[in-house]
Amino acid sequence: MIPPGLLISAPASGTGKTTVALGLIAAFRAQGLSVQPFKSGPDYIDPAFHTAAAQSRASANLDSWAMGPDRLATLAATASGADIVVAEGSMGLFDGTATPGETGNGASADIAARMGWPVLLVLDVGGQAQTAAAVAMGLARFDPAVRLCGVILNRVSSPRHESLLRAGFDRAGLPVLGALPKRTDIALPARHLGLVQAEELPELAAQLAALGDLVATHCDLAAIRAAATPSRAPSSPAKPIPAPGERIALARDAAFSFVYPHLIADWRAQGATILPFSPLADQAPEPSATVAWLPGGYPELHAPRLAAADTFRDGLKAFAETRPVHGECGGYMALGAGLVAADGTRHRMAGLLGLETSFEKRRMHLGYRLARPHVALPGLADAPALRGHEFHYATILSQPDAPLAQVTDANGVAVAETGSYQHQPKGGLTSGTFFHLIAPAKATP
Repeated sequence: MIPPGLLISAPASGTGKTTVALGLIAAFRAQGLSVQPFKSGPDYIDPAFHTAAAQSRASANLDSWAMGPDRLATLAATASGADIVVAEGSMGLFDGTATPGETGNGASADIAARMGWPVLLVLDVGGQAQTAAAVAMGLARFDPAVRLCGVILNRVSSPRHESLLRAGFDRAGLPVLGALPKRTDIALPARHLGLVQAEELPELAAQLAALGDLVATHCDLAAIRAAATPSRAPSSPAKPIPAPGERIALARDAAFSFVYPHLIADWRAQGATILPFSPLADQAPEPSATVAWLPGGYPELHAPRLAAADTFRDGLKAFAETRPVHGECGGYMALGAGLVAADGTRHRMAGLLGLETSFEKRRMHLGYRLARPHVALPGLADAPALRGHEFHYATILSQPDAPLAQVTDANGVAVAETGSYQHQPKGGLTSGTFFHLIAPAKATP
């Protein structure tokens, strides 16, 4: 049986959703509860923090634009046996694409409505008082399918400030379930793609415990737990996303870590063996592997080490002669000929593709992607289209190889980041994309 749950959302990004979600997970864990975390939308950093806070349960992404109803239900069913579900939204509660995808437009509200979870609204109340209640009332009335169970006030400056805020919410008839004071001493560090990765923070356990203490001290945990609603039962299980091979050499270190947890889970569920290797430690793919997969990450932060990793580069080239090698975003850049760092220095990469990228003049590329491959990717020969997400700051200097796919954004507008591929002389296929695969597409425009 799926336990009761709720979804943490807000009017906008940067309001403190992640702070509250992690704090709630940690606080409930400290009470001895088993917490199942989820993340709404295409985020590959926050789930790692959720997993660290939950300790015994891995977080997973729920994405209404890229996932069909069966996949959403199957992922939600992994919460079976937990005491409570805590899901974190993305951006603002109703923010999504203009054109719907598989199940919705990617908004956190889609997930809340489909799963039957009430929304716990986080409001950054800096610079306002009673007006915060008016904002919350607007969100509460915008869609009758989405129910607000209460609010948590974040960055409250003083007791007087809090009393004014509570007066506004009393008038609006919305329960205040917590009021967090301004705190700068326990903020999690961030970089250009979001939070610094969980594995890079040696004091993460202490920071999560501090967040849990903060939420437990300033929020009504009993009322929040009581507000959680039993999740709707799943429908028929989703067909697993095909594994790219039986033995998958997976690049895994601080430079290559952005892969969606449900992909790895599906691959393993089909009997695939994951064989991690570290390019930063100058390791080559396991020779017995049938495919190599380089996820996204931060190759630009480690470009000198990658350029000097001769064992990795030579081993990858030998592997690619006869077997498939695929890279996503950062992994794609690492498969290219060169990468120009922010200081203008060019670093050679693996050279399996002709791609040249640069971070000297950064430009954000962000959004959902629908790709129709021109060649069959490992394990995905039967998928006419793929749904994914692109988020990076690299500029393409040169992309001379054949385009891998016809790629459009969520509105059907063509994008230049088509990916590329090369057939190797001895039968191998090297391919790469700037988007991260979320799931094969069913509903395509």
